[in-house]
Amino acid sequence: MDANKLFEQFLGSGQQSQHGNPMSNSPLGGMMGGGFGKGAALGGVLGLLVGSKKMRKMAGGVIGYGGAAAAGALAYKAYQNWQQGKQVQTAPIATVNDIPNVDPRFLPPPANTTSGQNFSLTLVTAMIYAAKADGHIDNKEQTVIFEQVEKLSLDAESKAFVFDALRKPVDVDALVGSVQGIEQASEVYLVSRLAIDIDHPAERAYIEVLAHRLNLPAELTAHLDHQIVDA
Repeated sequence: MDANKLFEQFLGSGQQSQHGNPMSNSPLGGMMGGGFGKGAALGGVLGLLVGSKKMRKMAGGVIGYGGAAAAGALAYKAYQNWQQGKQVQTAPIATVNDIPNVDPRFLPPPANTTSGQNFSLTLVTAMIYAAKADGHIDNKEQTVIFEQVEKLSLDAESKAFVFDALRKPVDVDALVGSVQGIEQASEVYLVSRLAIDIDHPAERAYIEVLAHRLNLPAELTAHLDHQIVDA
């Protein structure tokens, strides 16, 4: 299984969506922020998972560099802002200029390593669990997602992993147990937040529980939230 490729497919990219991605018209289409790649569609499996929820975007438009780089840049920028004691409302947003300088601890290790496979799969699981938090993914919607995932250029093992995660009940204990350090915890929270509509009570409760179980300080979660905005 190429876990890093699976993670990239979950977040998608504007390029993929504009060239025949079956999810180019998903609710997350066009959720790129300002700056690089403004206006391009994000697409990705996450677009199917969130259904009719509010669109969300990575505020700096960094998704153009790929899911792992974008998520890492946003999590790292939030972490830096928190460490430096910046005010959340005026803290800088990650841009493509931050991509080359992301601390490696905020990026999945190489896919050919055990730790690399595990963390990428943790991020994928985190997005699936968050999307399921309000219980809106019923059997009918699962069938639609399965059909679309089948069309992606993923190996059979990756597809099976997604299907199994969708069928299983949410297990926050197992998710948190697979996270190492505040860097990984920050990114797990961030990708989960992409799939969460905090106006929904069940989803708000889930993301609050996740942040608590990940031992993330409240100010850090606020900075992570700041890197993601509702469209």
